[in-house]
Amino acid sequence: MVNTRQSSVSPSHPWVDRFLEFLLIEKGLSENSLAGYTADLIALLSFLERKSFELKDITQRELSLYLIFLRSRGLQSRSMARHLAAIRGLFGFAVEEGWIREDPSALLENPKLSRKLPEFLTREEISRMLALPDPETLLGLRDRAMLELLYAAGLRVSELIDLRVLDYDAQVGLLKVFGKGAKERLVPVHYTAQEVLNMYVQDVRPRFRPAEDFMFLNRSGKGLTRQGVWKLIKKYAQQAGIKRSISPHTFRHSFATHLLEGGADLRTVQLLLGHADISATEIYTHVQSERLMALHREFHPRSGL
Repeated sequence: MVNTRQSSVSPSHPWVDRFLEFLLIEKGLSENSLAGYTADLIALLSFLERKSFELKDITQRELSLYLIFLRSRGLQSRSMARHLAAIRGLFGFAVEEGWIREDPSALLENPKLSRKLPEFLTREEISRMLALPDPETLLGLRDRAMLELLYAAGLRVSELIDLRVLDYDAQVGLLKVFGKGAKERLVPVHYTAQEVLNMYVQDVRPRFRPAEDFMFLNRSGKGLTRQGVWKLIKKYAQQAGIKRSISPHTFRHSFATHLLEGGADLRTVQLLLGHADISATEIYTHVQSERLMALHREFHPRSGL
């Protein structure tokens, strides 16, 4: 049974425990996603406990009051949408299990989300960053391989740090990636990145005296942390003279944007990124549209009239 208790005073409920167990075992949700669902449902249970509401008796009215309460606490639309997704998941599961007959969350209105366009690097900026790691040092060679792979495969930072050596097939240049919900996908690695990665795996990584089988290691031979990768990206961005804030995910956004600019179709980019829903990939077409409009405004002879 999944334990939803964050502390000795955190409320719990058999329905929530069973739902979280379902998400973990049957849906294969990642640890981070499961933690998000847990926190959001504990918040709901806390509210219901303070108001003396029983979960089995909840109607749309009580859930609407809860959403009003969340909004009064300053939650923005994206956070509201996340809470609502957890609520809908729980009550949809309760209907399927026969605990209740009707879903009280079915008619709740979705918050309007402003679609934030992803930040990405230009090809010239990518080239500057890839050229920065010092090829005379072990750490520099490791960092070069890491940056090349982030851009070549469009990896999430969690996917990068979880990579094992055996996940890379050097013979065919394929990377086995385990994404959200432990979903596996195969991503091809282009020749330049293969050369750098092969050298790192064969000649550089053994000199870190590996204590773990992760692909990328720190000075102690253990796997890199998420925070460690973030710091490295920020360091190289600063050295490259990139003023805006970027993260490892910026490489993923750049990967997708540059593929589409080069003529790749949306479905292929979706598969390479490991998006379950193509709507998550479609945001990159908005990036292209905005750039085209900006170029049109700048260069069309009558755009300034």
